[in-house]
Amino acid sequence: MLTALSIKNYALIEDIKIDLQQGFTIITGETYAGKSIMLGALGLLLGKRADYSVIRNTQNKCVIEGTFDISNYNLLDFFKREDLDFEHVTIVRREILASGKSRAFINDTPVTLPILVKLGDLLIDIHGQHQTLSLGENQYQFQVLDVLARNRDLLLEYRRELRGLKKLEQDLTVLKEEQARAIKEHDYNVYLLTELEEAKLKAGMQEELEERYEELNNVEVLTEHLGSAVNQIRQEEIGSLSTLKEVRGSIGKISGLSSTYAGLQERVQSVIIELDDIAQELENSLERVEANPEELEEVNNKLQLIYNLQKKHAASTVEELLEITAALRQQVDMTENAEANLEQLQKEIQNKKLQISKIAAAIHKNREAVIPGFTKEVEKIISDLGMPNARLKIELVLQKEFFSNGQDQLSWFLSANKGGDYADIKKAASGGELSRIMLAVKSILAVNSKLPTIIFDEIDTGVSGDIAQKMGDILQKMGNTMQVISITHLPQIAGKGSSHFKIFKEDIGETTVTKIRELKTGERIEELAMMLGGDTKSESAMAHAKALLN
Repeated sequence: MLTALSIKNYALIEDIKIDLQQGFTIITGETYAGKSIMLGALGLLLGKRADYSVIRNTQNKCVIEGTFDISNYNLLDFFKREDLDFEHVTIVRREILASGKSRAFINDTPVTLPILVKLGDLLIDIHGQHQTLSLGENQYQFQVLDVLARNRDLLLEYRRELRGLKKLEQDLTVLKEEQARAIKEHDYNVYLLTELEEAKLKAGMQEELEERYEELNNVEVLTEHLGSAVNQIRQEEIGSLSTLKEVRGSIGKISGLSSTYAGLQERVQSVIIELDDIAQELENSLERVEANPEELEEVNNKLQLIYNLQKKHAASTVEELLEITAALRQQVDMTENAEANLEQLQKEIQNKKLQISKIAAAIHKNREAVIPGFTKEVEKIISDLGMPNARLKIELVLQKEFFSNGQDQLSWFLSANKGGDYADIKKAASGGELSRIMLAVKSILAVNSKLPTIIFDEIDTGVSGDIAQKMGDILQKMGNTMQVISITHLPQIAGKGSSHFKIFKEDIGETTVTKIRELKTGERIEELAMMLGGDTKSESAMAHAKALLN
């Protein structure tokens, strides 16, 4: 419950702070005194978007702070989930700077507005002056039934699965578009793939072919120079090997004289062995070199094929052509397996629809189960509020279509008078009747939702006299189990409060400010008398005011 509210530098409010209690609290004041301003500030505290124009003095920041006793409302899981420090007395603060920026804090930890909204939804329900009209809106009607039916977890699961279904349907659309394009290009892709596969490309193939081409294309040059090199090494009299052998012989004659000469002889012997090996390799190469016009033409044709494919596919290496081949093969396979892929995805979609339908059926069943008790309870309450012949009828029809909150079509109908026909509730009920029905709905919801605090902004619009008295009784009864705050113009309701605050304007110098103070018993009598009889404060008005306060 809200135990304290502080507002600084907001619109006409300079600095106010009020302490609030459990039970039924009344707020009254002249028209335009600032009641809506206070509700606007409270809305900011609960996560509404800020407008820097609300700052009273742009030299200072606007600060709205609320203190909440949350010890009895099982909110520990929320605080853990949002990684916040849990305190039995939790302080929520909103700051708005002249620059237009705003900051929000929960127990001095900075938070985003969505988190503030989530916490606000768990703490306070503000029923604004125009919210009564939402009774005729389908979204609110569903919300009422789903609170009573305890459908929260099922709806979360339904929406999660519905998002999954829409993703699968998007995938199906994309797949169909891709396959339509692929089918158009299929024949050409098959032609390109066949051409590449027939080339029998391998990594490193181009370099090997280019090297072989150079050998075959230069047979005469190779024969001439390889033969010359072999002769220069192998010639008996002037060849390199003969010369080295003579050197080895000369050194061998003196090798016994010194280890130096022996070492030199070994080195010459190593050179002879290496040179002999080189000569052997040159001879082998010379034997392999022979003119082969057929192989030369074959190698040239293979190279030309590679060059043409590289030009065609804007590739510079055989490796790139191999990557293009793999991509084309995948594209062709996808096209040829199109039906199988489509069937698989369509099967997944069908299974997902069946799964969602089961959840929607459970949601429907829960809603259907609470309707009889809910309509009976509403009728009982509004009967006490001067609508004894009014009947509420709720129709819930399961559809094939998936909506955002299930598969139900929902309609609320009202017969306001005895023997009257049922009509859509927003057409069948007057403003005062809507207020009474809304109060009945809210009082039922209050018990089921277990909200700590509910605030009514003139829920009594369009009623007076004995009906107002009975509305006050309902609000007072609600205050026995939760904190109820009512902004009202009706003395019959104001007299039911366990505490009473008055909002008023005051001129300070050249400035008008909005203030609020809690009224004591005597002040409450005077306030009720004024509400009853204007400014006269007549004896009858005072007596009536005392009677209202018992």
